[in-house]
Amino acid sequence: MSQVTVHPPQKKVHAEIKLTASKSECNRALIIDALTGFKCSLTNISEARDCQTMQRLLASDGPVADVIDAGTTMRFLTAYFAITGQRKTMTGTPRMCERPIGLLVDALRHLGAKIEYEQKEGFPPLRLEGFNYSGKNNLNIRGDVSSQYISALLMIAPLLPDGLVLTLEGEVGSRPYIEMTLQQMAYFGIKFQADWSAQTITVPAQSYQPKSYAIESDWSGASYWYSIVALAEEAEVELLGLKENSLQGDSAIVAIMSHLGVKSTFTERGVLLQKTKAESSLDWDFTDCPDLAQTVAVCCAMKNIKLTLTGVESLKIKETDRIYALQEELKKLGAELVEVETNHRYELNRTQEVASDITPSIHTYDDHRMALAFAPVGMLRSVVIEEPGVVVKSYPNFWEHLKSVTEVAE
Repeated sequence: MSQVTVHPPQKKVHAEIKLTASKSECNRALIIDALTGFKCSLTNISEARDCQTMQRLLASDGPVADVIDAGTTMRFLTAYFAITGQRKTMTGTPRMCERPIGLLVDALRHLGAKIEYEQKEGFPPLRLEGFNYSGKNNLNIRGDVSSQYISALLMIAPLLPDGLVLTLEGEVGSRPYIEMTLQQMAYFGIKFQADWSAQTITVPAQSYQPKSYAIESDWSGASYWYSIVALAEEAEVELLGLKENSLQGDSAIVAIMSHLGVKSTFTERGVLLQKTKAESSLDWDFTDCPDLAQTVAVCCAMKNIKLTLTGVESLKIKETDRIYALQEELKKLGAELVEVETNHRYELNRTQEVASDITPSIHTYDDHRMALAFAPVGMLRSVVIEEPGVVVKSYPNFWEHLKSVTEVAE
């Protein structure tokens, strides 16, 4: 499919949706399982391509690990292959090879990994050539670039001869993802000490304990259904497999969407979404949940809600420069995303009405979240989503799910 057109529903949006499993939780569980020698029993493994790629590469003894476009997979596997002394070439798509990995490589080298850059310094592809412990178990790393670097280091920390004392420098972004990592490690028997005031995490040398583990449904995937409910004229949707006290940072969508017109009621099966009155403006710090920013921005643009965003610095080094992509595509909806404080604060305003006989065509920049965030626009007006297949990265059956509530024409 080169494009799909989402048309407004002709009746009330009413559905029960069984979401795919959490990509974030799944990839952590897969790495921990590998660190036990593949002795765990994991259930509800995500169908997302990132997780399928992780599984495939963990099972392969080939010399090249091609992660395609999976950033989490690249970072977690680099640390895993390093600590287990495997000789691998780590590579991916051209965009993947433009995404920085220098901070993680420097940290792993400090611990004793032998890693060389095959092309550009600080970027994949990488050549891993074994591990010889340096004797150093104290490590400082910036906390504001990618929590995935931090999670990668934490998961291998118990295998280091002296454990690891990790100090996070500066602002700490996406802290819930770090806490998710630590809680999953704890579930598999790892003891640690986190002093958030000193921004220090201590993990002694120890062994993971193999256990059974059921992966929760994906709160990132849930966010698009929150936007659908917020934008549809009438809607009631139950999302199955979600927990109220989730480890996932993107469960913040519950609080965010309470301001944008969606009420959440947790049930034995998941969470029920119902429409309620929206507020006229929202000021939100996305530091702990940057993957929600696109969805919220599009929802606010369509509902003519003034939005102020902070904590979105990391969006520039994702699958695409998501700030630029949002700015370009929101214009097609008559909205403007303006940087009002360099690399920190942005404001979104509706600037004009787009004629009803115009069908906006949204470019997705090879970014799954661009397609998923803009698809709910179709609840209010027809919208074309270009290259819809990008959703396979995190939510492969999204279009089938969407077809259950409205017309999606290929």
